Amino acid sequence: MGRTGVLLLNLGGPDQLEDVRPFLFNLFSDPEIIRLPFPWLQKPLAWLISTLRAKKSQENYSQIGGGSPLRRVTEAQAHALEEHLEQKGQPASVYIGMRYWHPFTEEAIARMKRDRVDRLVILPLYPQFSISTSGSSFRLLEKIWQEDPSLGPVDYTVIRSWYQEPGYLQAMSQLITQELDRFDNPDEVTLFFSAHGVPVSYVEEAGDPYQQEIEDCTVRIMETLNRPNPHTLAYQSRVGPVEWLKPYTEDAIKELAAQEVKDLLVVPISFVSEHIETLQEIDMEYRELAEESGIHNFRRVPALDTNPVFIDALADLVVEALNSPSVKLSEVTQLKKQVKMYPQERWEWGITPSAEVWNGRIAMIICIDLVLELLTSHGPLHLIGLL
Repeated sequence: MGRTGVLLLNLGGPDQLEDVRPFLFNLFSDPEIIRLPFPWLQKPLAWLISTLRAKKSQENYSQIGGGSPLRRVTEAQAHALEEHLEQKGQPASVYIGMRYWHPFTEEAIARMKRDRVDRLVILPLYPQFSISTSGSSFRLLEKIWQEDPSLGPVDYTVIRSWYQEPGYLQAMSQLITQELDRFDNPDEVTLFFSAHGVPVSYVEEAGDPYQQEIEDCTVRIMETLNRPNPHTLAYQSRVGPVEWLKPYTEDAIKELAAQEVKDLLVVPISFVSEHIETLQEIDMEYRELAEESGIHNFRRVPALDTNPVFIDALADLVVEALNSPSVKLSEVTQLKKQVKMYPQERWEWGITPSAEVWNGRIAMIICIDLVLELLTSHGPLHLIGLL
């Protein structure tokens, strides 16, 4: 006899320091993160980036206990969601599908097949949609469904994004209020919404709605909060030389300090779980920067984790999805603006601006690899006998 299932989608994170490099390799092997003109370049570039970043990333994870808490937190969220669904008269088994580390999405699908799930709600733990987060997981699931005929009978529906959910907005507002009231002058505290960034090209050329959804989410939280505090929005965690959404968090902190802001409360708006970007990047790196810049009253709103109001909001989303017309993966993987992704989907020959950009980037990659191999005596050039 079949059963109802919920598939929670998330990024994943290394459980221990030994997992950091393979986790980074998986991350940068995803063409939704870095798109290249030739598919065969993807894994060599992922190897190069993961090798270059592994040591620094391991140092960062060492500062928060030697690994990411994301799996533990997500498992707790899954268990809490099962309990709330049971209370609402909609029992369901909740599965976890991580994109870049265990338990992988493929592992979750295997467990669902074993349990004979025949009704499924696919729920990303990203409030706002982006092609590089929810979109990447949706495309992977679409591929899995296309390649596995046994999944055909599963009646599934997808929740694309859910930042407008009243319970989510209420939970965020409550957490913000709790932290504001810890300041001596709560109404004078500047609220600093910090979201994970994406390349500008994703928004301008690929039509990614992420920026619009983040900005709309910020407005909705402030309306729900109904406090007089000034607020600002910035983007963190950029990678590589391309332009990302601005303002960058580090620049915005310095600017606020120059304006003599003394009380700052950071709101991690695109994260619902504690992980490296909240515990290390915000709590350590940005705190240090703020204090060096003259902002000494620096606090952060905790991630939602298993906040009961938040979990109840997720349960409401699931119940509503089960009682609404199904949304298929093909519907949520298509962007409204049908243009090429940048970096582009396919190579264009000739003297074109895009070709010039790629020539420069490929030359940069080769130069970086050459320097790395001269220092380490390992790499593709050594393997083929050129060094």
